[in-house]
Amino acid sequence: MTMAEDEFVQFAEAVAPRLRRTAFLLCGDWHTAEDLAQTTLAKVFASWRRISRRDAVNAYAMRTLLNTYLADSRRKRSRELLTDRLPESPVDPPSPELRMAVLAALATLPPKARAVVVLRYWADQSIDQTAALLGCTPGNVKSQSARALDKLRLLLDDVATEPSAAAARTQIADDEKKARHG
Repeated sequence: MTMAEDEFVQFAEAVAPRLRRTAFLLCGDWHTAEDLAQTTLAKVFASWRRISRRDAVNAYAMRTLLNTYLADSRRKRSRELLTDRLPESPVDPPSPELRMAVLAALATLPPKARAVVVLRYWADQSIDQTAALLGCTPGNVKSQSARALDKLRLLLDDVATEPSAAAARTQIADDEKKARHG
């Protein structure tokens, strides 16, 4: 190692904990703070030979950290949602009887209503996307959806009240509310 590299290693070992703490206060996540501190140290290392005043290197590192954080926060990218909870547990698959009952109930719907239900709740299309695919208005999709879900709920009330059937009816009731309110 050269003398400049040795100086940087000593500097990095001394300043890294402070950079991580400061980065944590900026972003609120220890993993992201670690990434910001490492990126900052890499940028400072790249400029190490050009930093003429060694007494100003701490200020330079802090400014680099701040610029790195601000540049990272300006990027338009999807971010993970950090939470202190584990994800929901998976739902048990519905029984074959329930699946057959839902398919039979779905088969009783008129073709356009069935298409609306399949596009909205199976293919997870928005109201506008469904309307565009079917060549109708968003209002038509909402009304078709509400009527179809009402009919499905009535038909599925006759299904045995096993836990997965109750969950399916609850989901249909929730979907009906969503359909009515947009």
